[in-house]
Amino acid sequence: MEDRKLRIAAVGDELLAGLGDPRALGWLGRVLARTPQDGMTVESFSLPCPQEGTEGLAARWLEEAGRRFADNHENRLVIGLSGRDIEFGLSTARSRLNLANILDSATQRRLEVFVVGPPPTLDPVQNRRLGELNTAFADVTTRRKHLYVDTFSPLLNHEQWRQDLAANGGSPGQAGYGLMAWLVLHRGWFQWLGMDSPE
Repeated sequence: MEDRKLRIAAVGDELLAGLGDPRALGWLGRVLARTPQDGMTVESFSLPCPQEGTEGLAARWLEEAGRRFADNHENRLVIGLSGRDIEFGLSTARSRLNLANILDSATQRRLEVFVVGPPPTLDPVQNRRLGELNTAFADVTTRRKHLYVDTFSPLLNHEQWRQDLAANGGSPGQAGYGLMAWLVLHRGWFQWLGMDSPE
């Protein structure tokens, strides 16, 4: 039997790039390093854009990700969401609509999408808004039968996460990205790829 061939295009902001990670892997690099390739070839293309919200993401994802897809591969899309929309003054309704448009367009192209929600910050006021955004993003994604990983809720009061942010100027470092990767790996990544979870 011929090996499966997967192409993964990943879009998001600087968290997708692993900014601030001394190992330069970020959460995506850690996840891919733990993804077995027995019987399949996984090609991943990371396409981060610093300080990007959902409007920028909606405007660019198809042109950039589409150039990485191939007719003879199973093409998949990973979206790493951030809380930038709060800084940009977007309403939760507008953020929902932007993500919905991306997912609807991906669905029309028969792309399976894996969405990773925004993680919490150290700012309680921003976290209240982030909690609303996270709930909205999760609802939009699951209604469209795509997979959503909530990083906000499990990390909100996680001591190691908060310590890592405090030590790195509000951004995750090695420990923080490791926690995000663990959540992705244990909340549907292997299911999404159509493979058994490794022991």
